[in-house]
Amino acid sequence: MIDGPNGRIAYRRIAGDGPCVVWFGGFKSDMTGTKAEELARWASAAGRAYMRFDYSGHGASEGRFEDGTISAWLADALAAVDMLTSGPLIPVGSSMGGWIAALAALRLQERLAGIVFIAPAPDFTEELMWNQMTGPERDAILKEGRLIEHSQYSEEPTIITRALIDDGRKHLILGGPVAIACPVRIIQGMADPDVPWRHALKFAERLSGDDVEMTVIKSGDHRLSKPHEIRRIIETVAAL
Repeated sequence: MIDGPNGRIAYRRIAGDGPCVVWFGGFKSDMTGTKAEELARWASAAGRAYMRFDYSGHGASEGRFEDGTISAWLADALAAVDMLTSGPLIPVGSSMGGWIAALAALRLQERLAGIVFIAPAPDFTEELMWNQMTGPERDAILKEGRLIEHSQYSEEPTIITRALIDDGRKHLILGGPVAIACPVRIIQGMADPDVPWRHALKFAERLSGDDVEMTVIKSGDHRLSKPHEIRRIIETVAAL
């Protein structure tokens, strides 16, 4: 554990060669998920440097999930990168982690050897949450400060707070060019019900660099955790 800006941050690290691969997990996800674990196995076998961590309110880190915001989780990520890595980086951002990784990348340009986005969800609090809500759901956010939703990925409900929505608006990046100039690779499932492939394509279009490649897996859902999908992710990271 390290002392982070929002409490102690849990992490796991593998020493190795090459640019350090850094895992940025998704919304309500943690560093023990399938993709993060498989990347750890690959890094260990290949002798590659790898670091993963849990945002505050996620996994083994301190804090409550419902107290979290994009600002808080970005601060956690930057603290973990600063304290636990050195030299060139290859961030790997999954879902919300794609947004956090992009925001971090804009602040770490000189250290980037490349970046991989898996079903990236930049601006999701606005584009994929607020803009998709019904009137009653918006009323709950505005009047009660939170909306409780069923989660298909967990037995626990998902709490969406007004603070999360309001704070997300401070970090929206899809309204103009996204100045990430390093090699970028995007892996997206076309059958993803949470992050539509057109959302990932819009993100790719906004990236200012020329070395941008997007792989679309027609049968892929949001998890992208089937064996052939994991292989594609690892091959993509290894190629950078």
